Amino acid sequence: MPDHASFLQLLGPVVLALAAVLWVIGLVRVLRATRPGASPRHASQALPALPHQRQTPPEREAVELTPAERDAFAGLVRQLGDRR
Repeated sequence: MPDHASFLQLLGPVVLALAAVLWVIGLVRVLRATRPGASPRHASQALPALPHQRQTPPEREAVELTPAERDAFAGLVRQLGDRR
């Protein structure tokens, strides 16, 4: 070990080299996963951490507005439309 270099100065290039190797490994994994020939995850393969998703949409809900509410909503739409 050179006398003029401290332990941290010698450790720096080792840490940088290790970080570069890990970055290259990560990059290769990402590129392999996104290449056109890679097999995508099938819909039948459920992810275990996600809850089951419903297959049908929720039922639509509708509420009748009173004439005063309709007038207020129309005024709001006009007010917001004037901002453009």
